[in-house]
Amino acid sequence: MTVFFTGYFAVLNHPVRPVTLMPVLAIDRWVGVQSWTLIPYVSLWIYVPAVPALLRDRGALISFGWAAAALATAGLSVFMLSPTAVPQLAVDWSRHPGFGGLKALDATGNACPSLHVAFAVFAALAADRMLRAGGGRRFWRIFNALWALAIVYSTMATKQHVSLDVVAGCGFGVAAMALWEVLLRRGALRRSTP
Repeated sequence: MTVFFTGYFAVLNHPVRPVTLMPVLAIDRWVGVQSWTLIPYVSLWIYVPAVPALLRDRGALISFGWAAAALATAGLSVFMLSPTAVPQLAVDWSRHPGFGGLKALDATGNACPSLHVAFAVFAALAADRMLRAGGGRRFWRIFNALWALAIVYSTMATKQHVSLDVVAGCGFGVAAMALWEVLLRRGALRRSTP
C-alpha cells in the first residue's frame, strides 16, 4: 500500500504530460452530490483488504497480490502516460460536511480509470468466487454485490469520478480478476504435476 500510494501521489502531483479533463455526460449531471456516499467511498479501505484476509491458501493469497499489483501498475501507467482529472463542478462543499478531508487528501486527478472502482470490482468478483466455492449463502453474495455497487456509485456521488472513469475502472477490475483466475489455474496445475 505504501509503495502504491507513493506512486499514486507522485503521479497525481507531478504529471509529466498535460492533464485532460474528463467529459461530463448526462448521467454525471443526474447523479448529484450525496453526503451519505462518503461512507461507502471510504469503506473501500476495509472492503478490499478483507478479501485477501479471508484466503486460507498461501498460493491463492500470493496470486491475489500479484493480480492487485498488476492492477495498480497498469492504472499508474495510464495516469502517467495520459493524466486525466474530473472538471471542477459548481458544488457548494460547505453543505457537505466531511468532504473537506477527502477533497484535501485526494484531488480529482488520476481520474480515468477509477482505481477506486477497479479495486472494488476486483474485490467483489474475488469475494463472490470465494463465496461460491465455499458454499456461501446467497445472502452474503448479495451483500457483497451491494457493498461493491455502493462503492462504485459513491465514486460518482462524491464527485471524485465521472461515469467514463467508472466504466474504465470496471474494465480494469474485470481484467485483474481474469489475471487472478489464470494465476490460480497455473498454481493448481503446478501443485498437481508430479
